[in-house]
Amino acid sequence: MQRREFIAALSGMAIVWPFVAGAQQVMPAIGLLSGASSRDYAPMIAAFRIALGEAGFVEGKNVKIEYVWADEQYDRLPALAADLVRRQMQVIVAATTPAALALKPATTTIPVVFAIGGDPVRTGLVDSLNRPGGNLTGAAHINVETAPKRLELMHELMPNVKIAGLLVNPTNPLAKSVVPTVQAAASSLGLELQVVYARSDEELEAAFASLPASGVGALVIGTDPFFTSRAEKLGATSLRLAIPAIYQYREFTAAGGVMSYGGSIIDSYRQAGLYVGRILKGEKPGDLPVQLSTKVELFFNLKTAEALGLTVPLSLLGRADEVIE
Repeated sequence: MQRREFIAALSGMAIVWPFVAGAQQVMPAIGLLSGASSRDYAPMIAAFRIALGEAGFVEGKNVKIEYVWADEQYDRLPALAADLVRRQMQVIVAATTPAALALKPATTTIPVVFAIGGDPVRTGLVDSLNRPGGNLTGAAHINVETAPKRLELMHELMPNVKIAGLLVNPTNPLAKSVVPTVQAAASSLGLELQVVYARSDEELEAAFASLPASGVGALVIGTDPFFTSRAEKLGATSLRLAIPAIYQYREFTAAGGVMSYGGSIIDSYRQAGLYVGRILKGEKPGDLPVQLSTKVELFFNLKTAEALGLTVPLSLLGRADEVIE
């Protein structure tokens, strides 16, 4: 290695690991990139901060966090990721799958810890859960994998429905996986599936408006930060149109949706906080296995069910983790 290359390599190491090496007495900086908006991710960020504190790092005291939000405009993520990399963060947190996919090609040296829904191997983020290698690791909860089950639960709640709807955001990389899996589940249940797309508030209104004319009697909402940020609106619209809907997270049911089923997003952010702490203490991301939570939760909102004229069978209520009355 030539002298100039050797010095450059040492400089790069100092940029990535200044806190660990002690080369500079500066407060380490964590970048957090999300495809969502800040107003809707407060519980997740709180879980991340608490876990980071348990690992010994308190925001504003011995670590700083720079938050970058794409506000569901996923086409902005590559530029936002590149900007964070240029600002020489010690660790970058990828909050949401679109953010993680934008960060993967942006850097091969800065540690990236993701908190996402879905299988990170299937989406190409890592080659292995146990040995991710490289500079990416993190935590994931099952997401795409639960979409067919959400359709099954809706069918169990409303066995007379013949046409079900699936709402997805076409700009989300996971949409390509969700549609065929739910389509296969619909075929096995003898249901017709109508897929509608929305990436903006205008398209969301149009998608919902098209459902009654299509004969859709129940709706599965594909997991997406854009939909998560509009949980209350989705619940209110499905109630107004008398089309029961099911989503991934409890927040949707608490906001007025009739039912939710899926993995715990809070757990993923907590694990991400712990991993960031370990990396700041010197561990390598490639040595930390991806934490994949297979825990799923089922929630019902009985007030919404009553408003929609639905009676939730005891067979479903008995499996619920929580019933909101």
